[in-house]
Amino acid sequence: MGARAINVHGELAEISDAALNELRMQLKGKVILPVDLDYDEVRKVWNGMIDQKPALIIRSAGVADVIYAVRFAKKFNLLISVRGAGHNIAGRALHDDALLIDLSEMRAVFVDPVSKTLIASPGATLADIDHETQVYGLALPLGINSTTGISGLALGGGFGWLSRSLGLTSDNLLSAEVVTVEGERIVCDSENHPDLFWGLSGGGGNFGIVTSFKFRLHSVGPMLFCGPVVFSMKEGKEVLQKYRDFCKECPEELTVWAVLRHAPPFPFIDAKNHGNPVIILVGVYNGPVDQGEECLVRLKSFGTALGDGLGPAPFEFFQKAFDPMLTPGARNYWKSHNFIELSDDLIDTLLQYAATLPSKASEIFIGQMGGKTNAVEKDSTAYPHRDVNFIMNVHTRWIDKVDDEPCIQWARLLYEEAKPFSSGGVYVNFVSEGDDNVQGAYLQNARRLRELKLAYDPENILRFNLNIVPR
Repeated sequence: MGARAINVHGELAEISDAALNELRMQLKGKVILPVDLDYDEVRKVWNGMIDQKPALIIRSAGVADVIYAVRFAKKFNLLISVRGAGHNIAGRALHDDALLIDLSEMRAVFVDPVSKTLIASPGATLADIDHETQVYGLALPLGINSTTGISGLALGGGFGWLSRSLGLTSDNLLSAEVVTVEGERIVCDSENHPDLFWGLSGGGGNFGIVTSFKFRLHSVGPMLFCGPVVFSMKEGKEVLQKYRDFCKECPEELTVWAVLRHAPPFPFIDAKNHGNPVIILVGVYNGPVDQGEECLVRLKSFGTALGDGLGPAPFEFFQKAFDPMLTPGARNYWKSHNFIELSDDLIDTLLQYAATLPSKASEIFIGQMGGKTNAVEKDSTAYPHRDVNFIMNVHTRWIDKVDDEPCIQWARLLYEEAKPFSSGGVYVNFVSEGDDNVQGAYLQNARRLRELKLAYDPENILRFNLNIVPR
């Protein structure tokens, strides 16, 4: 039966049964074709809007499988898409008729508590990493949803509750093992292939397939003072103004995000408020619990709190606290801006759109940045947004396809209204399908990244990403 996969010329190349059988003999993992019973399940990704159908899937069991897969693609001049945990909002892991190299089964995580370092395979999730590190009271600054994969997060920068005190995920990268589009394995760090190491530190999945990451770890917790405080949207302007002023003076150990949405069924707020428009301030203090309590209880004075879940909690547990609102399979569309400050006019715009959220699960969140994330020169890594104090994610989320247009249109309108207040940049991991903005993602570093692409992938084999075209 064979397969037909797209090649570098955009044509469908025939791949015989004999070639596929030879590939199967080389692999420890699996070759999955559209006729196989598990094909539809394996090609699923987190965002339910994505329905791309690869020509074939190579589900790698280890680095050797990745090398064999890349050599197979080179033999037939095939274009490659790469999947880590499949959490990318744009669904860039998949592309119709391409060869998908699936790394999601490669989830090993090894921690050295003496050197405070971690080695993670490319399919590992944030939950995998938190579980292995927190037993030693160590952590890597990661995102906020435990099912997110380390590969996409780290290659795009990566920020979350610990970033203000410990930097981006990519700022803590020590080295990476990469399989190039030539099928060669190289290790890069600050001394070996330093140009590639620079590009992997926030430059996306454009240059090769990372099969192993080594990170620096930090002492964290395991108990931290953290949690949400909920206010009615009716007090929105006062709450957000006080939040803005509070952020200007809070220590870098403290991170507070603002979320505008309909109230989830939190047990600490009255059931009559469930589903009502609210502002949720969520904070984490990376330090002694008593100091965290002293900082975070101040949030309750920003308005008439409907309730709060503040208190000491295991950090590993808190990293999973919002997973129920981000389960896979729903339809999602995001728009994003970076901001230097939250002006009154911007606050008015956010509240205007928060009053017309297009679905119960949609939200606008403002992630607080600064601290260690800004204590890095703009060109010392590929991630250039080192003057940003807030990142906005306009996160629309719904179930039925019939709601696609109103949800997407609402997000785009808010994005346009907020643009005059933005820094002009965008976080690469928040860019949805069809919204490619390479210049906004990489700013002044885009030119150097194009030169790097020419050196490591001149034919643009790895183009199913926020693609940097070689110069």
